[in-house]
Amino acid sequence: MMFPKSGLYAITKPENKSIDEIISDVEAALKAGLCALQYRDKQPIDEFYLAGALKELCHSYHTPLIINDHVDLAKKIGADGVHLGKEDGKIQYARQQLGQTAIIGVSCYNDINLAIQAEKNSANYVAFGRFYPSSSKPLAAPAELKTLTLAKNSITVPIVAIGGILPTNSQTLLDAGADVLAVIGGIFTETPYESTLAYRQ
Repeated sequence: MMFPKSGLYAITKPENKSIDEIISDVEAALKAGLCALQYRDKQPIDEFYLAGALKELCHSYHTPLIINDHVDLAKKIGADGVHLGKEDGKIQYARQQLGQTAIIGVSCYNDINLAIQAEKNSANYVAFGRFYPSSSKPLAAPAELKTLTLAKNSITVPIVAIGGILPTNSQTLLDAGADVLAVIGGIFTETPYESTLAYRQ
């Protein structure tokens, strides 16, 4: 499965939720038209079971599942790829472990040079952010809209924007050069189906 060239990319928000609630939330968002899902869980209870269940669910909607940080888990469950942050290991290692067809995304924060290097090293997409205040990543350094524009003129892989994205500010990011919008709380805090639709209208 390939990483999409446009659309809404949801990242799980599992805090204080049961496995059944997480799966139910994800299915509601998938029904509303996600283009991709990232499984991110900083305090997992049964990540192997949950990640596997999410993979099956995503594939039933023809949507790729990407695992945050955890190359070994992605390999174990046969996920479609992995998302790497600054401290999450090299792209080459992930490619070696997951294969040539795996999706590998890389956080580039506000650094266009990281994005250019990531593309050269076979990343399938790059992510910039945070662009707006974010409850999920309150301490993350801010990114600038001009970085998206610079990226659009410098690289060919899809450009993901993340951080405090709401239906009311999403078009600004798309106009600046983002291809895909990554959202956590804006989708999974309350009503995932309706929230996802709000971004897609």
